[in-house]
Order: sequence, then structure tokens, then C-alpha cells
Amino acid sequence: MSSSALPLSPCLETMTETVDSLFEGSLERYKAGEEVTTLIPAFKEVCDRAPKSSAAWACLAWLYMLDNKPSPAYKAAQKAVKLNPQDAQSRVNLALAMLENETKGVREHIDIAMQLIMIDDEVKGEIKQSIADGLSRKPGWKSLERVNKWLFEV
Repeated sequence: MSSSALPLSPCLETMTETVDSLFEGSLERYKAGEEVTTLIPAFKEVCDRAPKSSAAWACLAWLYMLDNKPSPAYKAAQKAVKLNPQDAQSRVNLALAMLENETKGVREHIDIAMQLIMIDDEVKGEIKQSIADGLSRKPGWKSLERVNKWLFEV
């Protein structure tokens, strides 16, 4: 009997799971309303396995902020922006993390996010949806309310 005929153990299935499928599956779990504390390890694994994925770092930063962990959120958001400076969500996340950590320089990231939003209606819709999601998951999130006001109530 060949080894390919044997079923894979759950550990081997996880090892062979592609980074893309892990990312997409974790994103679907988030969209389905799963608790952020259970999703953070999955996104950390994606970041470990694909350290140049700005989307994974942006998601991890967002999850850390939802979980009231501003310091690791700041580090993850910085990586996301460094990898993709033209990603509006990464800029929003970094601005949020900076506000939560009381770090200076927030305005620069808000201004860049605003420029990116103004040139692409799809990006604008995604950011609005992300903010609405954040406020529904974490009602009364003052930093996110401020960012929303700066971006959309000008």
C-alpha cells in the first residue's frame, strides 16, 4: 500500500494547507463572527508563513486592536504599511494603533488614507464597511470613531 493511500493526520493536513487557503479560511471565520481571540493565532500563522503579505499583517493589526492589544497592533500595522504603503486599510489601521498607543504622526496616515479613498470608490466602500464592522464588534471605540469622522465627515 502506498503512503498516498493513507489518510493524512490532522497535523499533516494543517502543514500542507496553503497559506492562501489558511488566510481565506480565517477571513471567512472572521466574517462569520468568530471571536477575535481565536482568530489571532490563525493570522499570526499566516504572517509567519507569508511574512511579506501586507493583507495578513493588516488583518492581524485589526484583530489586535479589536482585542485591546494596541502595542502588537502597532507593530503589525507598521509592517503592513511598510509592505504596501498604498493600502488604505493598512494606513487606517496604523493611524488607529497610533491613537491607541498615543503615538505622534497620526495625521500623515489619515491624509494618505484619505487620498487613497478619494481616488477609488471601491476602496472607499471597503473602508466604510471595515469601520462599520469595527464599531459593531467594539461599540464605543473612540479611536475608530475619530478616524471615521476625519475620513468621512470632512
